[in-house]
Amino acid sequence: MASLHDRLTIIDGLVFHSDGDPRWLKEGGITAVNLTIRSPIDNFETTFDAFATWRQRCADPGSGWTLIERATDIDRAKREGKVGLIMGWQDTKMLGDKAERLEAFQRLGLRIIQLTYNEACPVGDGCLEKRNAGLSNFGHEVVAEMNRLGLAIDLSHTGERTCLDTAAATKQPILLTHANAKTVTDRPRNKSDEVIRAVAATGGIVGVSLHGFMNWDGNPANPPTLNLFLRHLKHVVNLVGIEHVGFGNDMAALESSEKANEILGMSFTRYAGATADFVRAFGNTLEKRYPDELNNPRFLARKTDALLKAGYKEGEVEKIMGGNLRRVLGEIWRG
Repeated sequence: MASLHDRLTIIDGLVFHSDGDPRWLKEGGITAVNLTIRSPIDNFETTFDAFATWRQRCADPGSGWTLIERATDIDRAKREGKVGLIMGWQDTKMLGDKAERLEAFQRLGLRIIQLTYNEACPVGDGCLEKRNAGLSNFGHEVVAEMNRLGLAIDLSHTGERTCLDTAAATKQPILLTHANAKTVTDRPRNKSDEVIRAVAATGGIVGVSLHGFMNWDGNPANPPTLNLFLRHLKHVVNLVGIEHVGFGNDMAALESSEKANEILGMSFTRYAGATADFVRAFGNTLEKRYPDELNNPRFLARKTDALLKAGYKEGEVEKIMGGNLRRVLGEIWRG
């Protein structure tokens, strides 16, 4: 009989980079991923090429990938034993000041968009902006247009006031695809209880993350652990209920780590406010950004085992590992 992990529909709320090799994801039993297909510093041509590359890859029967454009495609990916690609962005810079571009990108396959990436942009302020100004007038246009198109709104790197403004403005559920609780660990990328409650009140999902930046307690003698992740998960579940929880590991899926290391270097130099102390303590390698016991997607069954050991029932594990996100994406995408 297949294990619980093998039977689950598993959706990772965030994979920050892939070179096209799905083996780590398949070994981990992952059904679908919200994959960042462009770096926040990519230009317009590179962004368009990413759409072309990934659509071509998903059309290749031998690639191991299948394109996810509606929630029922996730079910098909599970049946076919492929990895479902949910094309996502972690910023809105490619919109410029034109909300009407959203429909064109949606038709290319884009399904999840994070409003800001750490810093300010025309939509609003990111989590590293001290002024905390919130959602701009243009940001309100973008939220309304994303609602109209059925595009999922992600607030993981978004500032406190922008998160709360978006939750108040949206007419559909919103997501924190990869963010933890500031009450548990006071890190720049983590969210206040007020934001977590606001996201849940929209019917949305909080994707609790393994990433060290969000789990670390600041002591160089205490590297991130799976137990710290479980602390964040327990807090969010107690705060808003099991129906509003998923996960976003914020890992990479690769054949080679070369490109991922370029992105790690960018995040260290450009966003030192969120990364510098962690990098000084543990270095800037891909593996050291995660707990040693689960520092690669191929080890994901260890998370399922840890949830069961922590006392979560099988039905609750099913919801955390992908069931909740599958349900809410179906609501947002309308199918």
